[in-house]
Order: sequence, then structure tokens, then C-alpha cells
Amino acid sequence: MSRPRRQLRNRSARRRPQGALSGLLRRQPWAGPLLALGGVVNAGAVAYHLVEGWDWGDCYWMVLIILSTLGLTDTHAPVLSHGGRAVTALLLVGGLVVVQQTLQKLLELTNSGYFRRLRERRYRQQLQRTMNQHVILCGYGRIGREIAEQLSGEGVPLLVVELDPDRINDAQQRGFTVLQADATLDETLEEAGIHHCRALVAALPSNAANLYVILSARGLAPRARLIARADSSEAEGKLRLAGADQVVSPYVAGGRTMAATALRPLAVTFMDLLAGSDCEVEEFRLSADAERLGSLNGASLAELQLGRRSGALVLAIRRPGETAIEPRMYRGTALPPEEPPLIANPGGDVRLGPGQLLVVMGSKGQLQAFADLLGPALAGVEVMQA
Repeated sequence: MSRPRRQLRNRSARRRPQGALSGLLRRQPWAGPLLALGGVVNAGAVAYHLVEGWDWGDCYWMVLIILSTLGLTDTHAPVLSHGGRAVTALLLVGGLVVVQQTLQKLLELTNSGYFRRLRERRYRQQLQRTMNQHVILCGYGRIGREIAEQLSGEGVPLLVVELDPDRINDAQQRGFTVLQADATLDETLEEAGIHHCRALVAALPSNAANLYVILSARGLAPRARLIARADSSEAEGKLRLAGADQVVSPYVAGGRTMAATALRPLAVTFMDLLAGSDCEVEEFRLSADAERLGSLNGASLAELQLGRRSGALVLAIRRPGETAIEPRMYRGTALPPEEPPLIANPGGDVRLGPGQLLVVMGSKGQLQAFADLLGPALAGVEVMQA
């Protein structure tokens, strides 16, 4: 190897530690002052050990006395020699400067909010590691609070995304995990785990904010289930165009519930009782490949006896490709089609086919047994807490 090349390698090797140290100081600005303080403490202890011959406990005790400006008031402090006095004088001058700079730097970082941002970053990293198959709730207003209580009662993992400090305190006092951030930003949804969440609920008070959330979420996670709140039919149309799977109007839903309570009070009471039980409703989607269905393809419910063998109840079956109404329009643009109508309370003569969606109710064990009976014909399962 030529001499110039060898010299260049030696220079680069000497520069690497310096570059690593400078990078550490940029990432962690508090490390520099603490390293300087630690260097002064260790250097003073080594100097006392070499000059006075003390053990390390006395050396560090003397350094602590000097740097804390307490003075030599300790009656058990050893007598200093001339060399020890010189070390003490240097430690007083250099130590005071280093201690002052360290305290000043730490106070500056505290006032600038550095440590607060550091705690928030660690908290968000912890969320990304722990949250999985959870529901992201954007907005903790009156509606969001009710949604959170219902999901919490069902034992569903929940992450609340909110900006208002009062609402954040309220949610934290109720035991919910909260991410203080703007839900309309892509980076916020990524930190909330949009790629591996169970569903996202946009319950912000503004229709425009909910629209931004749905647009961002659909762009980041095309297969995520998105539910949004809307205050008007116009907002509902825009949210569906943006990619919302379901749009709920609190006023419409409240009116329907009150009307149902007036006309069918027993049915509403039954649904309330069902919500407090261990029953769940799952959607079992059959594969679109007829070969995967095997013997299930074309077989009737009476022949398969799925309900009797699993204990679960088949509430409805949705056949693929069915439409009930004409395509809906919004200002000349066709909206995404509504879900096909269900065959409610299917009889034993209804036959299974590729791509069908079976709505089944039962306990967790019964639903698991139902899924085992379907076997390879099952393409996907989506749980809806009853």
C-alpha cells in the first residue's frame, strides 16, 4: 500500500470517533455538559489518589466537597499536602465553571421544552410497539366519549387522538390511552398505528376535519375500516366519496332510536341487553374461489347444519353482486354503492356460494367453532361487538 493512501486511512480512522461524538452531542445535547462534569469529577479523584495516596472513597468525597462549594468543613476530611492544595485550587476554578455551564445548559433545555418533547417521542414509540388490532378514535367530544365508553366496556383496545388539553385530561382520568396530536396529519395516523388497527372512527366536531382524516387514512391504509361522523347529508356524500366505509349522523341515529323505542320498545330493550352480554356478531366472508369452498359450494344450510354443530346462529347472508337500489348520485357523481341487501333469517334451503358474507351471532367459542367448520373456505372474519 502506498504511503499517501495509508496516511489517508489513518486520518479517516482518527476522524471516526470525533464524528460519532459530534453526532451524539447533536442528538443528545445534554450529554456534553454531563460528560464534562463527569470528566472533572474523575480527573479530580485521580489527582487526589496520585498526590495524596488516599483510597477512592476519600478521593471522591473530597471532590464532592469542593464542587458543591461546601468547603473543608468536614472534621473527618484528611489533611492536604502542598500537592493536594494545588489540586484543590485547580478543582475549585475548573469545577465551578463546568458545574455552572452544566446547570445553565440543563435549564436551557428544560425551558425550551426539549425534555418534554423527548418524553412525548418515547411515549409515541411505545404506542407503536404496543398498540395492535385497536380502534383509533379521533376526537373525544360528547360523541367520542360515548364511543370510548362503549368500546372500553367491550374490552376493545382503544387509542384516543385529541388536541384539546381538557379533553385529554378527561380521557386520561378515565383510563384511556391518549395521543396528543392533530388527527388530520398523516404522521399522526401513522404514529397511531393506522396500518395495523382494527378500525378508525372520525368523531371530530367539524365535518371538514373528519373529511381530512378520512382522506389521509384512506391514502395511508386502503384496506382499513373507516367510520365517520356527519352532520348533514351533504357531508355524508363527501365522506363516502373520500373513502369512508360507514357514515353515521348522530341526529339521524338518535331519531331512529327514539322512533324504534316508541314503536318497538321490546326490540330496543333486547339490543341493549345483547350489548351487555358476551355475545358477538361476526361477518364470515367466503372465498371467491369455488375450489376453496369444496363440499360447501352449493350446499344448503339444512344439509350443512352449521348452526346445530357450532351453536352459533346465522342471522343473515349477503350474496355477492346484489343491488337493491339505483346507484346514488351526488352532484352528478356516482357514490360508492351501498352494501347489497341481506337475506335476513335465512331458511334451510339457502345455499352457500363463492363470495358470500355470513352474519353470525354467538359466543366466542361458538364463533370459533363456526369458523373451524368453514375451514379453508373462509376468506376473512370481521368482528362486530353486539
